[in-house]
Amino acid sequence: MKNNLLKYCLIAFCLCINFVMFAQAPGSNNDTGNLETDDAPAAPIDNYLWVLALVGLVFVFLRFKAIQDKKIQS
Repeated sequence: MKNNLLKYCLIAFCLCINFVMFAQAPGSNNDTGNLETDDAPAAPIDNYLWVLALVGLVFVFLRFKAIQDKKIQS
């Protein structure tokens, strides 16, 4: 169980590291006191949507397989 948990943590870390790598550097304060500027590009939210879909499909496949194995053993 510990090995599986370690594998899942490493996979989650590798998938989430992309957000850290592409983080925007802090800018200068504007007159409102925040670090936002008008010329900053919008952050895309759909870069790795295909990864989420793939993980979902694998999860569905594994659950379906577990249900089928349980039916066969009964």
